[in-house]
Amino acid sequence: MATVNSIPSVDLSDFTSGDPVRKAAFVEKLGKAYEEVGFVAVKNHGIPDALIADLYKYVQEFFKLPSDTKHSYEIPQLAGQRGYTSFGKEHAKGFDAPDLKEFFQFGQSVEDNDPIAKEYPDNVQVKEVPAFTPTFFEAYRGFEGSGKALLQAIALYLGLDEHYFDNKIHNGNSILRAIHYPPITQEPKSAIRAEQHEDINLITLLVGASADGLQILDKQGNWVPVTSLPEQIVVNVGDMLQRLTNNRLKSTTHRVVNPPREMWNTSRFSIPFFLHPKSNMDLSCLSSCVDAQHPLEYEPITAGAYLDERLREIGLKK
Repeated sequence: MATVNSIPSVDLSDFTSGDPVRKAAFVEKLGKAYEEVGFVAVKNHGIPDALIADLYKYVQEFFKLPSDTKHSYEIPQLAGQRGYTSFGKEHAKGFDAPDLKEFFQFGQSVEDNDPIAKEYPDNVQVKEVPAFTPTFFEAYRGFEGSGKALLQAIALYLGLDEHYFDNKIHNGNSILRAIHYPPITQEPKSAIRAEQHEDINLITLLVGASADGLQILDKQGNWVPVTSLPEQIVVNVGDMLQRLTNNRLKSTTHRVVNPPREMWNTSRFSIPFFLHPKSNMDLSCLSSCVDAQHPLEYEPITAGAYLDERLREIGLKK
């Protein structure tokens, strides 16, 4: 399987078609891609194009607001988990230099009286852009639906019950993050806008960024540009899923690089959905992924404890 600019592409409608042959072929293709590359492009993902267009429109309106207004939505005690995080606050694990971005995070809204609601802070409502919050809510639910189907396919590939992940991600701690990389106004210290890293969560769903810049590290140690095609979302494995599968499914290292000089005056926007389970999910390696050739690599830990540890490492939590 080539890791060229075109990362492997799968069609989610094969999985949801009701046709057992198409479904089985999808499971095999997705699983192999996650073992070998860690990233796939997903067609027919079920999130309407019009909703994605609205999401980008309102995100751009928010980031155009005056700095003072944006700062009024920054709540330090929430460690960036809700609302606005200003420029230069977050850095990649193992790097001191801050990433060149500001972002806004929207989290779970519990609607079924699940007591887990008390674990989650309220979402931050943006008054100046009235459609911002409802659009984020609708997109969040769309990403949850697509992510759930993809995890069902992953469960089947791993020899688990198809619904293994369902109750672990229901009312999970997922985050929809809108990122703004502002124009570059002076010679940058580095060619990197967001330093190389792996995602913390189970899987990440990324809907078309407004400009190129995303690169993944292939098995040969080469940085390969990932260009998201229209009507596709890019979905990668995160560290929680890598950990659960004892490194069978790969959490791919990726970064965002600066644009060519003639594009320095442009902003880049990106909206990833980080699919997290509930905090009490046990991330102990699956016994089916441990054998003589693949000895146990990780200590048992819960998703909540692991997230906490990682938020400290990237500077969002003190």
